[in-house]
Amino acid sequence: MFVLVEMVDTVRIPPWSFHRHLNDAIAEELNKKLANKVVFNVGLCVCLHDITQLEDSYIFPGDGASHTKVHFRYVVFRPFLDEILVGKIKGCSAEGVHVSLGLFDDIVIPPESLQQPAKFDEAEQVWVWEYETDEGAHDLYMDQGEEIRFRVVDEVFIDTSPSGPGAEKEGPSAAAAPPAEPEDKQAPYTLVVRFNTPLNEATVTMEPVPPTVCL
Repeated sequence: MFVLVEMVDTVRIPPWSFHRHLNDAIAEELNKKLANKVVFNVGLCVCLHDITQLEDSYIFPGDGASHTKVHFRYVVFRPFLDEILVGKIKGCSAEGVHVSLGLFDDIVIPPESLQQPAKFDEAEQVWVWEYETDEGAHDLYMDQGEEIRFRVVDEVFIDTSPSGPGAEKEGPSAAAAPPAEPEDKQAPYTLVVRFNTPLNEATVTMEPVPPTVCL
């Protein structure tokens, strides 16, 4: 579920932090920049593990801060394919079952990915699995707080970095153009998961966590 990723970044230390030990100041800045952020094709950053190398620090004209190139290892949440995870049901809605792993809560399993046949109880606001036995069907309620197990089968990264203005927006006519409609918000990191049965697949989405560009 968690992996160590080697990274390289240039860290800026402001003058008011010069009295601190350099490693402590750098660790704080790295965690401010990366913790709880998604790095494209890397995963969800959790916390700094250690600093492996510090290169020379520089102070540039017009900037009183120091700039140090740092080699470090960061703890990243990135489940392996075919890894089985266990979460807890946070709640249910007509859109599906909402699950939490503790690390993040934005996990939704859509209705078509639940154990079938399944139905949504509007009165109780829970999903119900109509489990068939020799004695007939039994309703198994997916209550809040119950554990649920699923398998990771795929992952999708989307670069959600803001793009600059296009060339077509330049010129006098750009001022008269109506404002563009906001695009649908996309999650930068998505896990495709399923239950033990091959046909049951679900989508796990981490959001809102804007991507962080490092290296």
